Amino acid sequence: MSRIGNRIINVPESVTVTEENGYVVVKGPKGTLQEKLLEGITIKQENNQIILERKSDIYKANHGTMNALITNMIKGVTEGFQKALEIIGVGYRFNVQGKKLTINAGYSHPVEMEVPEGLTVESSSNTEITVKGIDKIKVGEFAANIRKVRMPEPYKGKGIRYKDEHVRRKEGKKAAK
Repeated sequence: MSRIGNRIINVPESVTVTEENGYVVVKGPKGTLQEKLLEGITIKQENNQIILERKSDIYKANHGTMNALITNMIKGVTEGFQKALEIIGVGYRFNVQGKKLTINAGYSHPVEMEVPEGLTVESSSNTEITVKGIDKIKVGEFAANIRKVRMPEPYKGKGIRYKDEHVRRKEGKKAAK
C-alpha cells in the first residue's frame, strides 16, 4: 500500500483545486499551476480535502507521485519555494540585472544565464543569491544549473554551493618525510 498516496491533502481557504481535461489546476494567491493527471489516478474532493485513489496496484507509484505533486503545487501557490546559493572563491561573484544572471567563477569569461519565466533571482550580496518561484521543479532545476557552472571542489572548498550544503573536505598531498 502506498502510504504517501493515501495521505489526505488539506486545501487552504485561499486555494482552489480543479480537474480540467486530464489536468490538475491549482489556483492561489501567488499564481496558477497545472500538472497532467497521471494514468490510473482519480481525484475526490470533499470539503477542503483531496483524496487520491488508484484503479489498481499497477498504478501504485503514480499514486504517491501525484499526491506529492499536488501537495507541492498547493505549497507553491500559497508560500512559494526558494533556494539560496553562495559562491566561494577569490574574485568569484554573482551579478543580477533584471532577467540576466552573470557569474564570475574563475573562468576567462563571465558565464551569463537567462532567468526562466516564472522565477526571480534576488541578490543579498555579490556572493549570495536566492532563486524564488512557485514551481518547485523549476526552482530546483535552475538552482542546480547555476551550481553546475562551478561545482564545489573538495580540497579548497571553492565553487558554488547551496546555502545549507556541507562540502566534505579532503586533505591534500602531504610533504614527504
